[in-house]
Amino acid sequence: MALYLIGDIQGCDDALQRMLEKVSFSPSRDTLYLLGDLVNRGQGSLAVLRRLKGLGASAHCLLGNHDLHLLAVAHGVRPAHQHDTLDGILQADDRDGLLAWLRQQRLAILDKLQGEEILMVHAGVLPAWTATKTIALAHEVETLLRGPDLIDFLHQMYGGTPVAWDDSLRGADRVRVIVNALTRLRFCTPEGHMEFKHSGGADTAPPGYVPWFDAPGRRTADVTVAFGHWSRLGWLEHPHLLALDTGCVWGGCLSAIRLDDSVPNRPHHLIQVKCSTP
Repeated sequence: MALYLIGDIQGCDDALQRMLEKVSFSPSRDTLYLLGDLVNRGQGSLAVLRRLKGLGASAHCLLGNHDLHLLAVAHGVRPAHQHDTLDGILQADDRDGLLAWLRQQRLAILDKLQGEEILMVHAGVLPAWTATKTIALAHEVETLLRGPDLIDFLHQMYGGTPVAWDDSLRGADRVRVIVNALTRLRFCTPEGHMEFKHSGGADTAPPGYVPWFDAPGRRTADVTVAFGHWSRLGWLEHPHLLALDTGCVWGGCLSAIRLDDSVPNRPHHLIQVKCSTP
């Protein structure tokens, strides 16, 4: 059995297919963990959702900001953006089933894989959150996504404030901070105040901010965190840190790691396929 973590696909189904062929993926034997932004900007978003839905329990998918955007557009909460490539999904005969499946996906996963505890998120984790707290807060949002008040949730999740977590937060403010941290975060202050305007590399942090994973005292520093979202950061493997968005949709690569405890001191094997999207 092989376990794979895969970065942002963003509708690049051709690259995903070639990745699965390259690793000889078998849904009866192997398991995928997709780190969010399954759809949008690439030309195969419909095919990606159909493929992943069809894999059943062998594919564990996180929701990224583009996936939440799809739900908002589909339910009339937000207009489509000029560069969205979501029409194939929105006009598909199986649209309702695909959207229902998407609503069942996670915002964070904490699992022990090949002997290594890994916390998986799309974007980031605030420095004050432990891995256990991250999962609990993600579950709050997942419950809203799957419940009868979806439209209210989709309206509430947009906006850049509050910029920091507080345990006393309630209602829309609480939901918004959780969603923003898990699906949009790149930079924050050492105290955990988020910033969303800058999207450059780790060395482009605005004054007073650091990449979220460099925040001193971050309470998830003792667990491996795997994430996507940050294409300008690219592939990054530090102790307890795996960044897997390598800009597939922007002409880069689709990246995956195979988790393997059979090779001492080298448990992560990087696998990449070049994306054909210009």
